[in-house]
Amino acid sequence: MDRRGFIKNASLAAVGGLLTVSPFGEIVASDIDKTEDIYNKTKKNMKVLLINGSARRNGNTFIALTEAANTLQQLGIETEIAQIGVRAVRGCIACNQCMIHSLGKCVFDDDVCNEIIDKMSDADALIIGSPVYYGQPNGSVLSLMQRMFYSAGSKVRNKPAAAVCVCRRGGATAAFQTLNMPFQMMNMPVVTSQYWNIVYGTSEGEASLDIEGLQTMRTLATNMAWLLNKIHADGNPDYPKYERQKPMNFIR
Repeated sequence: MDRRGFIKNASLAAVGGLLTVSPFGEIVASDIDKTEDIYNKTKKNMKVLLINGSARRNGNTFIALTEAANTLQQLGIETEIAQIGVRAVRGCIACNQCMIHSLGKCVFDDDVCNEIIDKMSDADALIIGSPVYYGQPNGSVLSLMQRMFYSAGSKVRNKPAAAVCVCRRGGATAAFQTLNMPFQMMNMPVVTSQYWNIVYGTSEGEASLDIEGLQTMRTLATNMAWLLNKIHADGNPDYPKYERQKPMNFIR
């Protein structure tokens, strides 16, 4: 099969649904079968929310996230991929109305932010994927994260998280670091993989050709399933207890 035909078939496999096996699925299955029984022993039906930070619904970011979602499902973890869509996502204006009125969501309800906050309420872990624009994540997904984490921090705190970046050539490591920083402020365990969570591709479907990138997605998903099962081993999340935060401004 030529390269064009492979991209077409791989793209169709990726967008056909979360249960569709990837172009390399037959390779993954033999590896996952060895650990599937261990992960399925959990007492709780756990769920991972994956946010597609690309305006392209079926683009390369979706392919990367779908590869992780397929592996999570094979390990007994429910998944949902949420789209930020093509509508504008407003930035945080620091009005503090979410805190003043204890809303548990953003005061502005005219975009996708509160919808995704609601989805996060039912999720046990989070994966955020974004294309790379000028060495940075998509501005819309950054606006979403900032408002979601500030107004609804209790819904993400302590839940395992990971970032995924998709790029043509460069800038992915800088974008990857940017996406990871909010996780560390929310006491969210950052889930690792065999490499940085980076997948390469330009034209729609090309991410399916990045064999190592897709394997990195599968390893990330395997590690996330393992951590979730450790946290929920007795049916309830075993989160740590913290001392009260003591913020200090440098300028007094």
